[in-house]
Amino acid sequence: MQGQGRSRVAVLVAGGRPSVARRAAQLRPELQRHVEVVLWDESLTAQLECVEAELVIVFGGDGAILRAARLMGKHQRPVLGVNLGSLGFLADVKPEELFDVLPQVLGGRARVVEHLMFCATVWRKGQQVAQALGLNETAVLAGPPFAILEVELYVDGQMVTTYHCDGLIVSTPVGSTAHSLSAGGPILRKDIQAFVICPISPHTLTVRPVVDSAQRTYEMVVPHPNPGTAVVVDGQVLATLEAGDRIRVQRAPESFKLVEVPGHNYYRTLREKLQWSGKLHRS
Repeated sequence: MQGQGRSRVAVLVAGGRPSVARRAAQLRPELQRHVEVVLWDESLTAQLECVEAELVIVFGGDGAILRAARLMGKHQRPVLGVNLGSLGFLADVKPEELFDVLPQVLGGRARVVEHLMFCATVWRKGQQVAQALGLNETAVLAGPPFAILEVELYVDGQMVTTYHCDGLIVSTPVGSTAHSLSAGGPILRKDIQAFVICPISPHTLTVRPVVDSAQRTYEMVVPHPNPGTAVVVDGQVLATLEAGDRIRVQRAPESFKLVEVPGHNYYRTLREKLQWSGKLHRS
């Protein structure tokens, strides 16, 4: 981002939340004094693959950043997340910090960390019927009428086990602090190249989450889905499943590029966002 002239920046705003749109609008004049804003999108629908920008700034929360990753597709650019949401594991910069941080980012004094992304595909009778690029997780969810599912797991084509559960999550390290964490999965440092396989409410005491290499191919099969059983990628329904569909999760060629500014680090984020103090609070 160093060079002649001002940096070209695309800005995404979670405009569906009025408070976020208002705060972003307040910051816009000062931002335009630092950079050339080539896109200002409050609908989170712009096709970023076609936008010529060196940096993407996202105003919102982690959901908006997941949306930005999808919109960039095969043309991933560094992302600076400004937290106007709640938790903000990825959107880690506070709005009042933005103009202290931005010169460091534009001057090349901030680290860009590349994170694992995946491609999820649904195969039906040998034909691919759906595909999506993701950053957090692929989840098979039982859906109505919410009867327990049997989910078969295959790794590199080899049968691993059959889960009896409410669903099964295949998560990246970035996604390990999202749905997988809520289901009892482990926290993985975001730059580790691995997937977490985590069942949701398994109907046995012996099933535990598994961590395995990102170089492998993971497939899930639901022999007898419920009418509402679906595969969900980063919170978006990819497909409603039919009996025998294969959901394949593989490492994507693309990687998500997140700007990590000086003074911010992974364990600080965990400590602050999860209130991970290690102390008991006495009343």
